Amino acid sequence: QVQFVESGGDLVQPGGSLRLSCAASGITVSNIAMGWYRQVPGKQRDLVATIVRDESTAYDESVNGRFTISRDNAKNTVFLQMNGLKPEDTGVYYCNIPGILANWGQGTQVTVSS
Repeated sequence: QVQFVESGGDLVQPGGSLRLSCAASGITVSNIAMGWYRQVPGKQRDLVATIVRDESTAYDESVNGRFTISRDNAKNTVFLQMNGLKPEDTGVYYCNIPGILANWGQGTQVTVSS
């Protein structure tokens, strides 16, 4: 069974940084594309960053240049380094497999506010 456990969310001031982690089980993250999604209340989850098998990455324009997705194959974990955080980055962040969407984890809350 595929499971994701997200962590690392927090309350930070605008301009701050966070590093989110997604520990995966039931799959091997190096063998599949992985993505980070953001959800705000009342809206659907939006894909903001993707990493594929060859470690190529892609980003939504709203986070491009500020966020970096990466993975640690030994730990079977995917990360999202978030720099230059803005209030509009606030939301619950989830990881999952783009196009397949396994069971969602509990997500991790990111709040950007002064």
